[in-house]
Amino acid sequence: MHKGTVLGFDFGEKRIGVALGEPEVGIATPLDTINSEVNEVRFAAIGKLVSEWRVTGFVVGLPTHMDGSEHQLTALSRKFAQRLKGRFELPVWLVDERLTSAIAEGLLEDAGVYGRRQKEMLDQVAAQAILMGWFEQPGEPIA
Repeated sequence: MHKGTVLGFDFGEKRIGVALGEPEVGIATPLDTINSEVNEVRFAAIGKLVSEWRVTGFVVGLPTHMDGSEHQLTALSRKFAQRLKGRFELPVWLVDERLTSAIAEGLLEDAGVYGRRQKEMLDQVAAQAILMGWFEQPGEPIA
């Protein structure tokens, strides 16, 4: 098991949901949504989070079709993961993120969060679900 704090990402072309995870205790918390399509802005925001939370690794959700086949966002998520690894020199894990948006919607509805407020939180709660899945099956970091 990985020791230390990890950031989980629900990668999107317009927004990136971010969650904070503590693998040793199995707790993941929604943290932030990065609202930018500009890589420098995105990585500057991630850099601040890395410093603030003393992050020791990253988990990136890997979107695929329901049958597991890849699509355009799959390739972009892999590229984002490689950039994280190269820029921060920390381990990065890829996790199947099928159904995490549906799980996130359910979690928010259970918490009584609907409408515009739900939309604002959805990406970071999806990142939380990605981390929770990684806690169960961490696998190996990308090379």
